[in-house]
Amino acid sequence: MASLHKLPPDTSSAAKATASSSPIHTKETTEKTGSAVRGASLLIILQIASRAITFVANQLLLRFLTAQLLGVSTQLEVYYLSVLFFARESLRVAVQRQETIEGTNYHDDGGRTNGATGRNREPENKVVANAVESQSIVNIAHLSVCLGLASSLGLAWAYLRYVDIATASTPYLDTALRIYGLAALVELLSEPAFVVLQHRLRFGPRAAAESIATFLRCLVTFGAANWGWKQSLDLGVLPFALGQLAYGLGLLAVYVSYGSRLAKSEGFSLFPRHVTEVAISGPVEKLSSKNKNYVLGYFFTPTLQLASSLMSQSLAKHILTQGDTFLVSILSDPRSQGVYALANNYGSLLARLVFQPIEESSRNYFSKLLSSTLTSAAGEQPKDKEAAKAQVRKARSDLQALLKFYVLLSVVVVSIGPYAAPLLVQIIAGPRWAGSGAGGVLARYCLYIPLLAVNGVAEAFVSSVATKSEVYRQSLWMGIFSLAFAMAGFVSLYILDLGAVGLVYVNAINMLCRITWSSAFIYHYFQRNNVKFGWSGLIPKGTALHVLGTTVLWGILSKAGISAGDVSSHVFRDLMVVGAVAVPYVGLM
Repeated sequence: MASLHKLPPDTSSAAKATASSSPIHTKETTEKTGSAVRGASLLIILQIASRAITFVANQLLLRFLTAQLLGVSTQLEVYYLSVLFFARESLRVAVQRQETIEGTNYHDDGGRTNGATGRNREPENKVVANAVESQSIVNIAHLSVCLGLASSLGLAWAYLRYVDIATASTPYLDTALRIYGLAALVELLSEPAFVVLQHRLRFGPRAAAESIATFLRCLVTFGAANWGWKQSLDLGVLPFALGQLAYGLGLLAVYVSYGSRLAKSEGFSLFPRHVTEVAISGPVEKLSSKNKNYVLGYFFTPTLQLASSLMSQSLAKHILTQGDTFLVSILSDPRSQGVYALANNYGSLLARLVFQPIEESSRNYFSKLLSSTLTSAAGEQPKDKEAAKAQVRKARSDLQALLKFYVLLSVVVVSIGPYAAPLLVQIIAGPRWAGSGAGGVLARYCLYIPLLAVNGVAEAFVSSVATKSEVYRQSLWMGIFSLAFAMAGFVSLYILDLGAVGLVYVNAINMLCRITWSSAFIYHYFQRNNVKFGWSGLIPKGTALHVLGTTVLWGILSKAGISAGDVSSHVFRDLMVVGAVAVPYVGLM
């Protein structure tokens, strides 16, 4: 899953000097950093918990679903995510980069107040400035509802116009699509409260909201599917739509509850409100309605301009992120889509729970380690060259250690995964799904997981140190790779008719291209900083022993009659055999 990385805002030397000399500023920065770290840890735990709840609920749902229904539900989920993405993604990024206006004190004389009076009123002015800033964020967030309404109508029309006959025959498809659109709008109604809570580093409400909403979605989805099954009614994808609506309502209720309390305490409103009304409600008497920093007195101009410029980038990013789903929707039937969706949900579980937190942590780590000691692309040299080079060497050793760990883990996944994963699918999802070919697709997906892992940490390093021009160059190459991805997908899905297996191969090709570009960037980056980055150091020691162990492992499984991706007639016995030979093999690694 791709994520949008943003460059840290530039900080002038004067501002840095002021910050370093101000104990109040240092204390505030420390508190914000601590809040961010605690919030990130909380969100990682939340992600694992929510994934576990969703995973259990999905296993129960699989008993009531066919591959075709799962494929159609995947299409509707893409519609839902597309509405949310186009409506709020650029606005969220723009709000995150919005410059603070805390230092701007508005007075009735139109300027900054000096002397004792000004110093006495500084805390009050800061409170009002915070309220004005929060109100401007809330006003910007309300634009997402308007964008969401337009996106939901436009995308729904496009989906119904170009949907294939097999998908169109799904029971309650039109009703489910309308409910998904309504669910997206309900979730967007919580956006003003969400963005202001995030801006104030209030991560607790997000954890509560997503936990409650996830539980409601699973409860309603499974309850509706179970009720339809007992009543012998074919509800189609309607249970998924109802569950998504429950998710949106849960988010809205929790965010509005927390957001309204914050708004009451800070003196702003969760509804669109003129910033002058916020200013005159506090100790600051005057804020000109003709202030050039606001459009119509509601929207902070720099944030609005940045959001507008990010719109086109958001479109390209969404196509790259959901490219595999778009491609399989166009070139394959709903049954193949359902099989791929099942394999993708199981196969990417390790990536979402383990690789993604490591990727995010490494991005933060390398950014902090190398932010002030690097030789820039423009050739600017750091002041303390020896200290800078030492930190670059440390970054090299840490990156090599992380990549080497991924290589070892990849050997285990590639060696054992194709044998164990299909057996687990046969037990968890049932023989009907095993007979649909999901096991074979998942076996091949295990070969794709190492590429997913290496690409994640490689691109995390690139985003940590790349300049704006290098990020732009990377985006251009990502566009070229997406075209290659589309061509390979057309050949494998339309000409060779490989179905979901072909899509796994196409994703692997795309990921190899991205890894190649990131590897070249990493090599040239360390070379630019006079540090040699050796790829040979990633090869595990005792490679011959690892090859011998893998050969013995596959030989034992072959003699036991266990083949990668096949349906087993003695699934529990075969799984015990795989587990028995896997334990010493993992110990060898």
